[in-house]
Amino acid sequence: MTELLYVEKDLLASLANYIEVEQTKLDQIKRWAQNQANILAFSIEDPESFLGHPLNAFSLLKRLNVDWGNLDRFLRTNLTSDFFDILGVGMEKFPDEVDQLGVAEALLRLQDTYELDTNTLSKGNLPGTSKLLTGLNVDDCYYLSMVAYKKDDFYHAILWLSQALRQLEQGETPTTVDAVTILDYLSYSLYMQRDLEGAIHYTKQLLRIDPVNQRALDNLFFFDFHLEKQKTGQETPEPLETGRGGYDAVYEQLCRGESVELTARRQSRLFCRYHDNHGHPNLLIGPVKEEDLWDQPRIVRYYDMVTDDDIKMIKELAKPNLLRSQVQDKDQNYAIPARISQNAWLGDMEYTVVDKLAKRLTDITGLDTSTAEKMQVVNYGVGGQYEPHIDFVEDDVEEPYAEFGTGNRIATWLLYISDVPAGGATVFPKVGAISSPIKGSAVFWYNLHPSGKGDFRTQHAACPVLVGSKWVANTWLHERGQEFRRRCGLQSTD
Repeated sequence: MTELLYVEKDLLASLANYIEVEQTKLDQIKRWAQNQANILAFSIEDPESFLGHPLNAFSLLKRLNVDWGNLDRFLRTNLTSDFFDILGVGMEKFPDEVDQLGVAEALLRLQDTYELDTNTLSKGNLPGTSKLLTGLNVDDCYYLSMVAYKKDDFYHAILWLSQALRQLEQGETPTTVDAVTILDYLSYSLYMQRDLEGAIHYTKQLLRIDPVNQRALDNLFFFDFHLEKQKTGQETPEPLETGRGGYDAVYEQLCRGESVELTARRQSRLFCRYHDNHGHPNLLIGPVKEEDLWDQPRIVRYYDMVTDDDIKMIKELAKPNLLRSQVQDKDQNYAIPARISQNAWLGDMEYTVVDKLAKRLTDITGLDTSTAEKMQVVNYGVGGQYEPHIDFVEDDVEEPYAEFGTGNRIATWLLYISDVPAGGATVFPKVGAISSPIKGSAVFWYNLHPSGKGDFRTQHAACPVLVGSKWVANTWLHERGQEFRRRCGLQSTD
């Protein structure tokens, strides 16, 4: 999307040049048109007398047969600007309807997750924002309502149709929609939500604008008929849809910062300390800042793990290789709506900066990174998220990550390489833990019990990015190489 801004900058510069060239042409055309208008004004007063002169007749036929044809060719061929060539190249990079739809769905996702009312979202009154160009206009609100409507999501359709109507009544002038269309869709959406009284109210409002609208007249009769059946007990209204059905409520609550309240005893187990990994030589002089985020499972954060220069280098290395993030199911990889992001992979054998971070990870955790996967750099844009998931392969799989031959993912190292003005937290729905993105910090946890069995309490999610762009770098460490670094417990259930 950043590249698109520069594409638009080049287009506007070319357009300015085109306007200047076209203005010269228009001035020339304007002089010709004025001359023709003067002739017409004189001739039209007494056409018969005027055309009685053979030179006038000749002049008329010549103008229509030659001069207007010359004008047509002049307009079509006298293009001295390369604007259209530049526009054609630029349009190859333009977003398509799928991209536009994705952003619209992201706004609806943000609305639900962070419980934003349509008026707040329409005006752009979001935390951490300062560079808002303009809010959503009536046409924008109507577009969002149609995205929901076409998916039979009448709950959100009603919210955005109502907002479009409200802004219309406040004096906005739309360009692609009118009040009759908005009221028509709004009344039908209310009917589909079994709100017959609301459907009747807005249908009557439509008829005050267009009294002979046959569709509205038919709908009013239909809605009145069903409302009467409800009142007499012949129909039972179905419960209204109030949001995205089946969506993880705990996940959304955690994304809003509504964490589980720890008992005083559990809270007393959480500390901040300087960590040197039992006197590791590389940490004796410069121990790292370690903070306990959660006790069961243990989740810790380390601060100041990477410099700004290293972050810049990681991003620059990753950007050319970013692709839509996918999930794996058996032998197939594919994109899903539950994971909206881009990612790229950087190996420590390929890049010095990645190798340096891998060695620091080993110093701090004591784990062997030689069997770890490549660093995964991930960028989450507008509404970017990854719904609740686990990082390990479940216990019923005989050989996890057979392609690597290094066993299951024993631990996760999540390095934040950007701040996020609003949203984008990492949350753990099974236990209630929240990790806010703090640039330069890393969050670490074990995915497996010491026995090697998966710890489902580590299920986690990347909350939708409300404002800004979120960058993280993941490193997944595997079992092989850790046999004497993290020993099994005495109990098979540990």
